[in-house]
Amino acid sequence: MTDTRTGTAPVPGGELSYEVAEGAGPSVVLLHGGLLDRHSWDEQFARLAGLGRHVVRYDARGHGRSSTVTGDHSHPDDLLALFAHLDVPRAVLVGLSLGARIALDTALTHPGHVAGLVLAAPGVSGRPFTDPFVAHHTEQQTAALGAGGAEGVGRFVEHFLRMWADGPHRSPGQVDGALRERLRASVTAQVLRHAAGFGAGSALEAGAADRLGELRAPALVLTGELDGADILANARALAEAAPHVRALVLPGAAHMVPLERPDLFERELDAFLAAL
Repeated sequence: MTDTRTGTAPVPGGELSYEVAEGAGPSVVLLHGGLLDRHSWDEQFARLAGLGRHVVRYDARGHGRSSTVTGDHSHPDDLLALFAHLDVPRAVLVGLSLGARIALDTALTHPGHVAGLVLAAPGVSGRPFTDPFVAHHTEQQTAALGAGGAEGVGRFVEHFLRMWADGPHRSPGQVDGALRERLRASVTAQVLRHAAGFGAGSALEAGAADRLGELRAPALVLTGELDGADILANARALAEAAPHVRALVLPGAAHMVPLERPDLFERELDAFLAAL
């Protein structure tokens, strides 16, 4: 296993917590989903480090051990500050959900720093959520947070799991119980640690929905067949608008593609990195 180290990088108004495997070759940066943290990439980080790659994972602002949000901020600018701190000039960005959204915005606003993109269940800034399933559970999450206390947190987290672990096509009992509990623990930790930052500022984004044709980095887009309509539509929009995108729909997964189907995800990631 390649030697690893942890640290913090300064960003405007706070700091990012990160871990680096000091391997060789093009840098690979892993970006986690919303209300998760860098440990959602435990398996992939260990595997890539074991292969001797230079790999970075970090907690986005408002997540994990990074600073709580205190005002308006830019995730791509935070990422570029991390690059500067680690002396990483260019990297392949591998993102899940919010992480994919950040990776895409970074590729559009700082294209010289991005060698390639692997976007799993991608969010796309500027594309609204329209799925009634997501709208219902988002409304219930807001009500749960307003209720406060341990019961409110528990309800908030369960609605997250319904949206992003189960998805619209499965009941909770049809999803791997260990995965659900891993996600429950992660999301609960984010809420307890960073709730003060909820609504404290806006994430400044690139409006990628109107700029997909500008994307020049090679990109692999991976979605789960059981994910919601909005995410699948995001993947189609990327494939139709950007010139160097390969999009695949993976069976047996909803939104958490790398966690539900690590076998297929890692196979496609390996092939993409080898082609670069």
